[in-house]
Amino acid sequence: MGKNYIDIENDRGETLRYRKHANGRGLIANGAKVHPSALVEAGAYVEPGVQIAAGAYIGRGVWIEPDAVIGPNAEIAAHAHIGPGAAIGPGAKIGVRTFIGAGARVAGESLIGDDESVGDGERIATDRRGLRLAA
Repeated sequence: MGKNYIDIENDRGETLRYRKHANGRGLIANGAKVHPSALVEAGAYVEPGVQIAAGAYIGRGVWIEPDAVIGPNAEIAAHAHIGPGAAIGPGAKIGVRTFIGAGARVAGESLIGDDESVGDGERIATDRRGLRLAA
């Protein structure tokens, strides 16, 4: 049986320890809180201070930066990037290779398509087809 953690040095020379999530084998930094029912696929990185709620799906290659919040049953598709302090609402769907900026807010049940970008601090709400709603 292999070890259940990995140490990675960041850009500032600090060593961060990541453990492999039991449900999917994605890497979870010390200080992050991930519900046991959430699926974090291998190749995903969850940084310190992140909170991932029950039933959330985090795809391969996703990077979730510090202090982001992922709501219950939210889906983050492969290779998406969630910026620091961003919040993804319950049941929201984030597409493949999509970027969500620092401090951005995506409303519950919203759909952000593939290869899209949400700017820093932006607040987004969409209908079920992904059409943006008036703020």
